[in-house]
Amino acid sequence: MPSKTNSLFQLAVIVSALGFFVDTYDLLLFTIVRKPSLTALGLSPDEVFSKGEFLLNVQMIGMLAGGIIFGVLGDKKGRIKVLFGSIILYSVANILNGMVQSVTEYTILRFIAGIGLAGELGAGVTLVSELLPKEKRSVAAGIIAGCGVLGAVAAFFIYKASNNWRYCFYIGGGLGVLLLVLRIRLSESGLYSNVKQTGIHRGNFLLFFTRKSLFSRYIKCVFIGIPAWYIIGVLVAFSDQFGKAFGINNIDPGQAIMVLYLSIALGDLSVGWLSEKLKSRKKTLFIFYGITILFIILYFLQSGGSAFMFYAICAGIGYGTGFNVVYITMGAEQFGTNLRASAAISVPNMVRGALPLISLLFKFTRGTFNSIITGGIATGIVLFAIAITAGLLIPETYGKELDFVEE
Repeated sequence: MPSKTNSLFQLAVIVSALGFFVDTYDLLLFTIVRKPSLTALGLSPDEVFSKGEFLLNVQMIGMLAGGIIFGVLGDKKGRIKVLFGSIILYSVANILNGMVQSVTEYTILRFIAGIGLAGELGAGVTLVSELLPKEKRSVAAGIIAGCGVLGAVAAFFIYKASNNWRYCFYIGGGLGVLLLVLRIRLSESGLYSNVKQTGIHRGNFLLFFTRKSLFSRYIKCVFIGIPAWYIIGVLVAFSDQFGKAFGINNIDPGQAIMVLYLSIALGDLSVGWLSEKLKSRKKTLFIFYGITILFIILYFLQSGGSAFMFYAICAGIGYGTGFNVVYITMGAEQFGTNLRASAAISVPNMVRGALPLISLLFKFTRGTFNSIITGGIATGIVLFAIAITAGLLIPETYGKELDFVEE
């Protein structure tokens, strides 16, 4: 029996890691193919920038909506059903995305894909957190996140190999369909099954905003993750624009994304290991915040540097961004079983969904200072100040037993 149980644990981790791999592939694929796909649809260089920013924000708004929808479903219907529903939705949307002929079609499908992508990571982490012993949760979360973010690296190399953005969307959808087959053997969380039998009310998302204690924990989980999408959605997504401002030509945002995510994978694995060694989520969080801030400072000091150094600094920022494992794990550990999926699924998507607000802040600061560099620095200072404050105030959850409910 123990060997059978261990095999089910391992399957849950493997399938969740592969699910996040496909999720990240599809999530970052648009950033990688933004310029060639929009150019192919007949947009001018200026429109490629403005429409690209708009489409990225639409995708993130879809993820924000999907995080709430799938979070509630995860608590009401079960973690497994969310894993099936989300992957079906985003696989179909991405296959259709390869057939778009207009920006309007592109917009609609990126929104639908965003909804589907929202359920993947949080549901996987919730399931694994409830299945595994507390001593293994950190490492398991690190493996899921570390393997998952390699999807962005795969997206970059597949695009470079095929040089066809439509094929890349087809491949992403096909990978999702294949993964669907692997999920058939997954079992539902015992903790969830027990709570379901008691009749305790589950999945009331409004409780996060009507109960002070729940809201405090929830918003802190969101705030500590926000710098991740400042890095991805500002510093790296528009790395070609920053490169020009630094006097560094021919910076490819797709390659910057690939380097960043390859390093995030290493950072994720390191965070999982370090959390176990320090027996603290918060200490690990601040160590990796420090690494990230150091390399962001170097990022803005590279005037007149080389493309090689630019990508190397992106790699350093990526390693520090491994802190995303902490807020994802804490999103599951902070809340009772009857609200755990609602929190764990919606928190990462609230962070992703904050990108339009981050973009507005960046647009405001770069307009105010009439400089993309100063605007980028000011945006980073504001967001890290919020994140660090939340990190100091959020309760420690390392080793917390998850067999409890929110009354």
